[in-house]
Amino acid sequence: MRAATPADAALIHQFILDLADYEKLLDAVEATQADTAAALFGERPRAFADIAEIGGEPVGFALWFYNYSTFVGRHGIYLEDLFVRPEARGSGAGKALLANLAKRCVDEGLGRLEWSVLDWNAPSIAFYDRLGAASMNEWIIRRLTGENLRALASLF
Repeated sequence: MRAATPADAALIHQFILDLADYEKLLDAVEATQADTAAALFGERPRAFADIAEIGGEPVGFALWFYNYSTFVGRHGIYLEDLFVRPEARGSGAGKALLANLAKRCVDEGLGRLEWSVLDWNAPSIAFYDRLGAASMNEWIIRRLTGENLRALASLF
């Protein structure tokens, strides 16, 4: 387990593409390798990544950022992406990536670690259930993008 460095930008971008392919969302990826590098390693990064390795070979990553809960009154971590290459699944890499973030939460006095999972991804849901992660079924994610985002912004 290690924190990503600027030299990992291409690797992280490939992990993002691999995850999108697995999730059947490859056509939704707009981010370039340059976008990934700027977000993670630019002058004021707002997102961060960790790399899981086995025998010195990268096998997975976690991309995350800090959020804030007004109810808890503390920051937390939102895990945007978690991906382990298929050949490394079952090796403990995914659990290690999550454990590393959980430790960061505890060490920094953060209130929670959160993420989303697609409803059809039964293997991941079972994995998260085994870790004791609660399903937040009563919460529905809403998103504004593209023209709808611009239309709302134009009201201000």
